[in-house]
Amino acid sequence: MSDMLITLLLVVVVVVIVYLLIKNITVLIINAILGLTALVLINYFHVMQWIGKPDLGYSLATIIISAVGGLVGVGILVLLSILGITI
Repeated sequence: MSDMLITLLLVVVVVVIVYLLIKNITVLIINAILGLTALVLINYFHVMQWIGKPDLGYSLATIIISAVGGLVGVGILVLLSILGITI
């Protein structure tokens, strides 16, 4: 009887852990999609040229920063570009 309870408890713990991991991964994927979309839209509409700066471009570093940082990462890239620091 105790083996059955231990097994049931372990199954519940595993299900909870998997649920929390999927929930966090979903948030990270949505954040990455939003960041990459923002990067594409900024370059497509030449937003940086409106303030007299060149477009951000699509280097490996900008794509990684946009994917990992999301909208915050794109904001940092824009600020760095305004300050004259290119990546």
